[in-house]
Amino acid sequence: MRSRSIVGTATTTAAATAALLTAATATATAAPATPRATAPGFLTADDLPPHQTSPWYAGPVGKGLPDPEPFCVDGAIPDKAGTYHRLFGTEYDTHAAQVSVVTKAPKAAGKLAAALEKRVANCAADWLRNNPGSTASWDDYGTVDAGDSAHIYGVHTAPPESEHGVNMFAVIRKGAKVTVVRWAEMGTLEHAPVAAFRTTTTKAAARL
Repeated sequence: MRSRSIVGTATTTAAATAALLTAATATATAAPATPRATAPGFLTADDLPPHQTSPWYAGPVGKGLPDPEPFCVDGAIPDKAGTYHRLFGTEYDTHAAQVSVVTKAPKAAGKLAAALEKRVANCAADWLRNNPGSTASWDDYGTVDAGDSAHIYGVHTAPPESEHGVNMFAVIRKGAKVTVVRWAEMGTLEHAPVAAFRTTTTKAAARL
């Protein structure tokens, strides 16, 4: 599939580990406690595209957004109750993040998924506006038959006289839940493990 090149990307790499927030339940003898929303299921380390020389390591599932937020979708995911995240890393430059949101209804989930897809599709051009003199390209790898909807994109970024970065994104909706998976390493779209990431996308939808 031909990539769309933009002259004039984006490479923000980030993998910070977030502290796990553990909720304590109190016992009451009077009325029963109001049930809390449970976190959606997340990918495990073994679900990610295999790294050639390193195993993947998975951090804990945490409440809210990771810090920093995933490249391309930063500022587009609501940071409120019902938002959860998990970070992944290897011994080298490859890392990944998954952020999931439990919305109030499937309609709200559909709107959020559409907004996130638009952000990823426009990511390279948006990044270039703030980074003139760089180059960027992106690809739409199409949909995956998983959940209620699943769409995969690739984004390549290269600041002048700096390393190239390649990202893959999956935006998945299942019922009232939406999840975004980002995979990133140094390289170009030619190095993107598209087939393996499609399998990751299917597993992410199944775990939701």
